[in-house]
Amino acid sequence: MANEVLPEHVRDVRDKTSAPLLDCKKALQEAKGNIDKAIEILKIKGLSKVEKKSGRNTPEGQIFSYIHAGGKIGIIVEINCETDFVARNSEFQDFAKEVAMQIAASDPKYVSKDNMPESFIEDEKKIILAQLHDSGKKPEIVQKMLEGKLNKIVEESCLLNQVYIRDSKLKIEDLLNELVSKLGENVKISRFVRYQIGETSSNE
Repeated sequence: MANEVLPEHVRDVRDKTSAPLLDCKKALQEAKGNIDKAIEILKIKGLSKVEKKSGRNTPEGQIFSYIHAGGKIGIIVEINCETDFVARNSEFQDFAKEVAMQIAASDPKYVSKDNMPESFIEDEKKIILAQLHDSGKKPEIVQKMLEGKLNKIVEESCLLNQVYIRDSKLKIEDLLNELVSKLGENVKISRFVRYQIGETSSNE
């Protein structure tokens, strides 16, 4: 049947937006089953409660620490929320532990793309273009390859864009949106520091 959507996709959109189920289904139908497009439709219509919460202040929260690999790697991460009550919530605490383990295992450099210095992106562009200079490919192909490689760098370098180490179908941003949906408050990963024996630390 045209525009038929799967129940699990409706639940997925619901988890990521907290929008009413019927609206999630309608958005998926409008997006012809494309989950990301359905989420965007809900945001445009103002039905995504996660989107609404993302602009709210987060004056509370906690700083978490995690030691990994027999004391060889240490993580300090600040995660903020709206109230002290949520900061003491077990799901908030569990999320913080997962984030700290993600940082230890995947070594991100920034929290999100917004934290990436423009100079970093420009330097990466120059390196990629230099590598592709003698490829003999058409300019439009080179541009697509450049975009693909830059997207890969963002995925590897930015915590929110990284694939979750426990579930390759999810990104850390998905976990964050699910937590916001469950707790009913805005939650923000503000900054982190990753220490590793013999290496300099990184933080954003």
